[in-house]
Amino acid sequence: MLVHSRAARLAHRTLFLLLVVPVFALPLLMVVGASFADRWDGALPSAFTAAHYVDLGRGQSLDALVTSLSTALVAGLAALTVGGWAALAARGTGRRLRQLLDGLFMLPLAVPSVVVGLALLVAFSKPPLLLNGTTTIVLLAHTVLVTSFAYQSVRAAIGRLDPALEQSAAGLGAPPAQVLRRVTLPLLLPSLTAAFGLCFALSMGELSATMMLYPPDWLPLPVRIFAATDRGALFTGAALAVALIASTLVVLAATARLRTRASYR
Repeated sequence: MLVHSRAARLAHRTLFLLLVVPVFALPLLMVVGASFADRWDGALPSAFTAAHYVDLGRGQSLDALVTSLSTALVAGLAALTVGGWAALAARGTGRRLRQLLDGLFMLPLAVPSVVVGLALLVAFSKPPLLLNGTTTIVLLAHTVLVTSFAYQSVRAAIGRLDPALEQSAAGLGAPPAQVLRRVTLPLLLPSLTAAFGLCFALSMGELSATMMLYPPDWLPLPVRIFAATDRGALFTGAALAVALIASTLVVLAATARLRTRASYR
């Protein structure tokens, strides 16, 4: 502990709560309160209802939730495959090529997502690669936006691997593919699950590029939340936002459980 006295620790914790509660916890609690509000006249809701949640299990709301979950699942797996493969490939390359790969995969982090959406729209709006107005371009945009996080996570995990384990397996006569399958990937499994969870969560909340690319029959949940609040249905939008947070947390909890089990194997 950097702070030793009891009074200093108390002041440190109080300052932490004063900063964290208004900035992080209070806005989320207000969203949850709004999702149950039937009328809001003052600082807090003056009447409550669960009607906004009843609509989540049917119609366009349910379709939007399924669309977001499937989009995030596909984009997360694709990003993990591409980013993980690139991170593994970068390990065996020279310093300059490795720096080039690092810069290439860092690029989507430096570019706003709306610019990535515009770039894909321009690139795939004419034959022979005509993807404008299809679900494929939405999945592609999400994959491009989250692959950087998968690459960085796996890259950092590879840097912490003990090379003696792979060298021992290779010294016992195991071919490279078997070393990768039986030694490297099992050791990386906790980081791979963590990277997938991060990519999934980021894809679930992606809005800017999606707004530019989504087809009319492929409406993700963030777009539906934006549309609901834009037309004044604030309480419905809040209920949709709570559903988005809850579904993301469920998947993150599942991946955390898998990561914990993989760490003890």
